[in-house]
Amino acid sequence: MKLLLIFLSCIIIGIAPFYGQIDLSLEKIFMQSSMNHQVFWNIRLPRIILAFLTGGILALAGLVFQTVFRNPMSTPFTLGVASGATLFTALAIILGFTYFISLFAFLGSIITIIILFLITSKLQDIHTTSLLLVGIALSFFYSACLMVLFFISDLSQSYEIVRFTMGSLDTVGFEDVYFMLFSSLLILVIIVKFKHQIKLLLISYEFAQLKGVDVKKTNYILLFVVSISVGICVSITGPIGFIGLIVPHILKTLYKKSSEQLIYPIFFYGGVFLVLCDLIARNIGVNSDIPIGVVTSFLGAPFFIYLILARK
Repeated sequence: MKLLLIFLSCIIIGIAPFYGQIDLSLEKIFMQSSMNHQVFWNIRLPRIILAFLTGGILALAGLVFQTVFRNPMSTPFTLGVASGATLFTALAIILGFTYFISLFAFLGSIITIIILFLITSKLQDIHTTSLLLVGIALSFFYSACLMVLFFISDLSQSYEIVRFTMGSLDTVGFEDVYFMLFSSLLILVIIVKFKHQIKLLLISYEFAQLKGVDVKKTNYILLFVVSISVGICVSITGPIGFIGLIVPHILKTLYKKSSEQLIYPIFFYGGVFLVLCDLIARNIGVNSDIPIGVVTSFLGAPFFIYLILARK
């Protein structure tokens, strides 16, 4: 089963750059004068790499959030990072700073993280529950602010904002890929470094404390680093849902292993899942690509329900 999954994943990654609005030829992508060469090296290949890295980051982020909050329904967007990025993106669009959307989105993510940790640092009893509640409150506040921006925006601005919230993997060249590669290395290095602590946290907070783990410090470091990585993702691709929720659960069901043993598989299959979704989005048979967030939800929701029923 595992070998079959790896084989199918390699096929998906291998064929993904060649199919879309324009089907590419393997022979022509090495001919510098051909359109196939330009499309493959400047658009398709960066897009596939971007999709793979984004999917991997979101899947690992989901694993960390579910571990820290001890809640199987937690996602990378639980703390309001995506809501903050969306709000600042809408602000950039309305103010006319359309060339700086990614910068504004990342700024919104960072400001959200800073607010979260500043507020919770003022509490006497600092616990992940407090952080979760503050994140939910911020999400509602951001949603209210976004509604105000929708109200004062014109039709074209509203359309741009809505498209951002649906997610997009459109990219030209490797500039966005470099940022996403940095984000991937950041989250992988930190999670692998805290692998032992994650294993103990999965058992219980009390057991982790007995084993000498500073639970509060560990949780906050993991959440901070993961939120930074997710903020980079959202600033480039927009919020792409369901990956961080379903991929960790699927891998734990298939591999029958503890989460800390699945760090690399979760990253890999999270990336493959988003590449597959992007392949579907580009080949659905319409005049333009389906927003990637729509495809992940269409595929993810039914499959997730099936998994729940299968596990009884």
